[in-house]
Amino acid sequence: MDSLFTSPEFQMSLLLFVALGGYLIASRINQSAVIGLILIGLLVGPSVLGLITYTDFVRALAHLGAVILLFVIGLEFNVKEILSVRNGVIAGVGVVIPWIGGFLVSILFGFSTASAIFIGTALTATSIAITANVLKEMGKLQTSAAKAIIGAAVIDDVLSLLALAISTDVVSGTISAGGIVLVAFKAIAFIVIAGAFGIFIVSRYLEKIDSTGFAKKFPEFIFIFAMMVAFLYALSAEAVGLSAIVGAFIAGVSFESVKVTHSKNFKEGAEYLQVIFASIFFVSLGILADVKAITPEILLFIVILTLVAIFTKVIGCGIPARLMGLNRKDSLIVGFGMAPRGEVAMIVALISLETGIIGQGVYVALVLMSLLTTVATPIVYRNWFFRSKNTST
Repeated sequence: MDSLFTSPEFQMSLLLFVALGGYLIASRINQSAVIGLILIGLLVGPSVLGLITYTDFVRALAHLGAVILLFVIGLEFNVKEILSVRNGVIAGVGVVIPWIGGFLVSILFGFSTASAIFIGTALTATSIAITANVLKEMGKLQTSAAKAIIGAAVIDDVLSLLALAISTDVVSGTISAGGIVLVAFKAIAFIVIAGAFGIFIVSRYLEKIDSTGFAKKFPEFIFIFAMMVAFLYALSAEAVGLSAIVGAFIAGVSFESVKVTHSKNFKEGAEYLQVIFASIFFVSLGILADVKAITPEILLFIVILTLVAIFTKVIGCGIPARLMGLNRKDSLIVGFGMAPRGEVAMIVALISLETGIIGQGVYVALVLMSLLTTVATPIVYRNWFFRSKNTST
């Protein structure tokens, strides 16, 4: 009997059952589905009921969910909307200001310089998956603010990778200009080469296959091929030190202009996959956080760090967005949209814990800060910026 409860079939059914509960909660409290899914994850996870833990199986499904989600998001953007001076400025300032904020507040709370450096680094990255999904859910992906957020978040990931490399070298005492340049070169080269290869070679190859009799006989072939490329790009991104979701996003951008006539709509097929696996991804964020691990000593630090994390992104990204031509409302949307730290901050926290730079208490603080910033953005979006439209429906 125990083998039934540990089988992949049962675990998958349970996760999807929980996800359905998340949608019901979101509907009941009139919030984004992301909020409901994270809340239900907290409820069934170690924080409350302890029914589901963050096993390797859950982690694997969640990872797939994030990859598929960003592939689907990428299908709605072209490369010109990503690589712009405006997005570079927003991302650059939006990395420096949060790092300074995280470093200073850590020193204020008495943490070592090494810990403060990594805490600041954890505040630099933006989780593109969270905000992109909320904007997609609200039908706002094609707005100027959304395009600025997505583009800046991709660049932000590269800059955060550099920040992590620099922080690691500073703490270990092995910092070198050559090492930093190498990290930057690999990241930029991957984005340029992968993007060009996808746009000019792979996408044209897909359209060529679609025009053949083979595609008429096997209309699902292009969908399988496109998903294969998405996962391959995700793997390649991780190989050069970037987040897998950045690779998947670039794959999606590469296929944005692909039109098929004889094959099944691969974009629609990817949407269905995203519905399943992205739901598990958001549930997993709630499962990952264990609020029982919070001590009274660390609680105040979590609150202050979360406020600093949100405020520094709003200032660090919102002001440059305003200076680069966006109006006041869109600038604030960009600032709050860049606030979620998500899985990127969790990765930095895990690296810091495994190397002994931070203790368990700080690790929990970083994970919960990441979760709280993730929850804040959809709440602000739904109840402030887009309130009039949502309350009327």
